[in-house]
Amino acid sequence: MIEFQQVSKYFHGKPAVENLNLNIAKGEFTVLIGTSGSGKSTTLKMINRLIEHDRGKILFAGDEIHSFKPQELRRRMGYAIQSIGLFPHWTVEQNIATVPQLLKWSRAKTRDRVTELLELLHLDARQFRGRYPHQLSGGQQQRVGVARALAADPEVLLMDEPFGALDPVTRAALQTEIVRIHQLSGRTVVLVTHDIDEALALAQRIVLLDGGQVVQQGTPRQLLTQPANDFVRDFFGRSDIGIKLLALGAAGSYARKGEQVDGQPISATLTLREALSEFVFRQTERLPVVDEQGDAIGVLHFQDLIKPTGEDG
Repeated sequence: MIEFQQVSKYFHGKPAVENLNLNIAKGEFTVLIGTSGSGKSTTLKMINRLIEHDRGKILFAGDEIHSFKPQELRRRMGYAIQSIGLFPHWTVEQNIATVPQLLKWSRAKTRDRVTELLELLHLDARQFRGRYPHQLSGGQQQRVGVARALAADPEVLLMDEPFGALDPVTRAALQTEIVRIHQLSGRTVVLVTHDIDEALALAQRIVLLDGGQVVQQGTPRQLLTQPANDFVRDFFGRSDIGIKLLALGAAGSYARKGEQVDGQPISATLTLREALSEFVFRQTERLPVVDEQGDAIGVLHFQDLIKPTGEDG
């Protein structure tokens, strides 16, 4: 879907990205992560030509990106950023409809799309479509920013530190929404973050950059359990790898099927890291697990947390 071939970008004669080779598969949720100045945001912005690369080739859907007009390319790629950038004097509906209007969608089609996206992001359309950005919370503004990026049904969604300014609770809720939207739409998502826990929670594939080059890429579990070198090991934290691994597993996958135990059940979608907190809070060694419909699945045992064998969550 997106391919970098020996791509370099220089600022004031110094490389921000150098000889970068990277292939982002169609439908994949890829997270670019690295220290400050590693080149992750520059890499993202070169995809939609907000920054032009100096050397090498970048291909989108098999064609070199310079074969597209910048506006044409950007209409095929949604873009969401931390600062959101909503137009303050436009309503929520007008903000979301920015690209559909440029594409000359009919009024009815545009209105239906706005309604669909607001509902998808758990914002009541009747309540929010006529509001202005200053009438929204930070989390609501960010949801509208994501809706705007998705409005014209783009092939790719680019996200640059989209949740960095939000409080932890709102941030976690929006992370869950983005995973849900990705699962529903199958769109290619490329997200930049400096937050390791966010990368582990969202990514199907993590690309760790340093000095404008790829140090290692792979699934979250691969980077945690098979670090390529000391830089990767130190970046992800040597001392709490076990806790991070627990965040990759879901309670439903580790519950012993068919068993029963009294007590308030936990959701099958809860991570093992979250389940660990429940074990400590309740001072118990067994927790009943239910699915999204509230039906019993089985029992999660505390001792099973220290020997996880499941697949990536």
